[in-house]
Amino acid sequence: MMPERLATRNLDKLRQTMMTCTYCGFCKSVCPTFEAVGWDGSVARGRIMLAYGLAQGDLPADESVAEYIFQCTTCKDCERRCPSGIEVVDVVEGCRRDLVAADRMLPQHRRVRESVRKHGNPYGEERSVAEALSTEKKKARLGYFAGCTAAYRNPAIAKAAMSVLSKLDEDCTLVDELCCGSVLQRIGCPEDEVAKIMRRNVDSIAAQGVDEVVFSCAGCYRMFKEEYPKHVKVPFKVTHMSELLAAKKPRLAALDKKITYHDPCHLGRHSKVYEAPREVLRSVPHAKYQEMPRSRELAGCCGGGGGVRSAYPELSRKIAARRVDDAKPADILVTTCPFCVANLRAGKEEAGAEIEILDLVELVDRLVQEG
Repeated sequence: MMPERLATRNLDKLRQTMMTCTYCGFCKSVCPTFEAVGWDGSVARGRIMLAYGLAQGDLPADESVAEYIFQCTTCKDCERRCPSGIEVVDVVEGCRRDLVAADRMLPQHRRVRESVRKHGNPYGEERSVAEALSTEKKKARLGYFAGCTAAYRNPAIAKAAMSVLSKLDEDCTLVDELCCGSVLQRIGCPEDEVAKIMRRNVDSIAAQGVDEVVFSCAGCYRMFKEEYPKHVKVPFKVTHMSELLAAKKPRLAALDKKITYHDPCHLGRHSKVYEAPREVLRSVPHAKYQEMPRSRELAGCCGGGGGVRSAYPELSRKIAARRVDDAKPADILVTTCPFCVANLRAGKEEAGAEIEILDLVELVDRLVQEG
């Protein structure tokens, strides 16, 4: 008996892309999930094969197929390695949208979706971002978009960002924000659902009259920089904190430590921001900056993206532990995304490592010299 066919409205648009895959296996050398799981379904070529099988009606959309599709962190390293130039993340996210449309959403992701719908954030928090950070909005030239993770799970990062902006005499306010929509897009929610969030955020921020919005979260930054313009006009400048800091060149106190840097996938491979955070770190007097063995476009993934941390926490921690191991023998591992900070700290526990893990704004807030 033939399996019940999944309606593949999104995958049907990507048939040529899927058929381009030669199944060479080059992706196996870089996939963070494959390194941890070890089965072909957990790597790009396997996911392409599964997605094509769904589109052809040759495979059922059962739990095993869904698991492999939802284990992808969407880090995009397979795309860098692919000799055929296949846009693997498009296939994975298209497949996820088809699975979600057929009510094959993972229960963990369903809770995230309902929380964003009800509370405006994926964590079930009933407080607004401003309430969570005990900060009032005001009229200003520059707006700070904290993002859900920094606001609700690691407020030290959001407060450090606001502190740094104050020390740099920036005329800044917290923007009127809800979840940027990244998590919903990654886990396969319909584009019109995500676009509705985009329009709400842009309209509320524009109403504040800010000229520029700065982000400490790589995922939020990537959404506003790369995804929002596909659906809505963004009438303000979009800047990542590392870019602002590199431009401002703040005076920093000396630090006699070895520092290394983890490129968030959404800031690095997705948005091509590599040099700005390194400029800031290299400007720390007396600090010894060193690159990890895998850095810039070759950087390893922290394992937290693509909905993997919420659905498969043990897998996520295992990937993060390997990334923390890459940072040896540095004293401080710096990154530029609250979500990476959270997952790398989980990986630090998993690995039993001693290294300190900080967001760039936390380090700069410690060292910046006022005046």
